[in-house]
Amino acid sequence: MRRIDTLVIGAGQAGLATSRCLTEAGREHVVLDRARPAESWRSARWDSLRLLTPNWMSRLPGWSYQGSDPDGYMSGPELVNYLEAYATSFDAPVQPWTAVLDVRSADVGYQVTTSTGSWRARHVVVAAGPRPRVPALAADLAPGLWQLHTNRYRNPRHLPPGGVLVVGASASGVQIANELRGAGRDVVLAVGQHTRLPRRYRGMDILWWLERIGALDRTVDDVADVRRARREPSLQLADERALDLDHLARRGVVLTGRLTAADGYQVHLADDLPSTVAAAEARLRRTMDAIDEHVGAAGLAGEVLAPDDIRPVRVPRGPTQLDLRAAGISTVVWATGFDYRYPWLRVPVHDADGEIAQYRGVTRAPGLYTIGLRFMHRRNAQFVDGVRHDARAIVQHLTGTADLAAPGPRHEGVSR
Repeated sequence: MRRIDTLVIGAGQAGLATSRCLTEAGREHVVLDRARPAESWRSARWDSLRLLTPNWMSRLPGWSYQGSDPDGYMSGPELVNYLEAYATSFDAPVQPWTAVLDVRSADVGYQVTTSTGSWRARHVVVAAGPRPRVPALAADLAPGLWQLHTNRYRNPRHLPPGGVLVVGASASGVQIANELRGAGRDVVLAVGQHTRLPRRYRGMDILWWLERIGALDRTVDDVADVRRARREPSLQLADERALDLDHLARRGVVLTGRLTAADGYQVHLADDLPSTVAAAEARLRRTMDAIDEHVGAAGLAGEVLAPDDIRPVRVPRGPTQLDLRAAGISTVVWATGFDYRYPWLRVPVHDADGEIAQYRGVTRAPGLYTIGLRFMHRRNAQFVDGVRHDARAIVQHLTGTADLAAPGPRHEGVSR
């Protein structure tokens, strides 16, 4: 059995950022990954995907974008190269092709069993990525339908002939629906909650504005309901393109409400499309108003463009029932997001939802940390750019140079 001070599970951007901070702190550690560094960006993304964040936002501890296109958007392979170069820059101690099978408490620290042997570590940082979330009603669909989550979608050519039902209308759902329609497929998009945003506003990328007004630095301490905040609708964005439901409808995509039930080829859809769109419009207007108010308060009116005229989305009511076979639909793509589940984690740190209970990455189990969760502490925690804050905070706590005491009853039971 090998012994180590700190063991990091996962070599994506969160694990590598943690490794860089541990290296700076002089802490002996190893980073384990079930495959290769940045594996999810290699094998669990579709071919045309690009990051939603501009290149200048790809900031990591001790690392930033130095290329010629700071306002562009990296493709999946480009991000893999970026993260590989990052790991090489500080000789990250990554051990690839090592699947973690079991993590449990030991006399001192934790025992970690992997596919290549066992470790004893004083500290463990869980930086493993989330797993695809598919609703239980998927089992009620006809066996003849081909189903896949977005993590297995590659391009229209890899799908069976016929139409496609895409479930979910955040970034992944609208981009895949748009790509499929552009390839000549009949597409039905079941629309759930989402946050509509323009790609650019007043001449600047919308994420530049969100950072400028402090929206991305908003923390769980600033919200009344942490659980609800972590389930806020995802952004409905594309890379450099303007892409919303109105655009998809004009291209011929059939829009419906949420998918609520299935029976073979028959699916039932909520009559909530107008209310869902109205809620997204209200969120959009609040964000635009906040930006406009900031422009006035900061005296930026002479430096940026005038407010854009953002047309409201107006879509007809969609059907509440659909016969997929009659509609010629052969495939269902689940754009329903991801969950954080770690069946190999045998330490009692899970909350009521089965996720790891934590505050700023610190769990109730001494020496056990997590990173990369959605809205873990800051609103941008899941962005490549956002993990730098959490990585530094976790390593400061691990080395005893910072006290991340959890305020209030919302974080009860978390180690202090």
